[in-house]
Amino acid sequence: MALKACRKFSGVIPRLLFKRNGPPFPCASKGMPSDMPETQTRCAYVLWTKRAYLLRSFSSSSSPSETNVSYDQLKQILASKSSVVIDVREPWELREYGHMPGSINVPLGQVCVALQLDPEEFRERFGGDMPQQTDHIIFSCLAGIRSMKALDTAVSLGYTDVRHYPGGWQEWAELEQLN
Repeated sequence: MALKACRKFSGVIPRLLFKRNGPPFPCASKGMPSDMPETQTRCAYVLWTKRAYLLRSFSSSSSPSETNVSYDQLKQILASKSSVVIDVREPWELREYGHMPGSINVPLGQVCVALQLDPEEFRERFGGDMPQQTDHIIFSCLAGIRSMKALDTAVSLGYTDVRHYPGGWQEWAELEQLN
């Protein structure tokens, strides 16, 4: 029954959301700053409940270049310890290939749960300080794919200053050998 309801609106909702210049629906602008630049992306999604549609809107002001961290930037960040660097590879990958010094290992499958843990439990499980929602966090993986998924997860949980290292361990290890 719910699947039929979703199919019924599957073609309508995207057209409504993306063909308009302003917010997709009047209620989508609630909670959005009135001085939001037009260059920001406005997104919305609709959830079907038994009696009503729930519209959730959010804005994304960061372009891909703003979310990416270069090798040199990451090297400086690790040296200054000004950010939390989370490696989302599996523990066996770290044992086999190595890890960035100063990074915390939180496998991608555990990122959502880990970022919602009590700080003491986070430290116990992952051996580092749990980042606060306003802390600068950088995600890394092997080649930049999983770190981008972790970034999306953190943003959905309300973390505001989140970036990722698209080169991942492959680029890091290559550049470290050259240096």
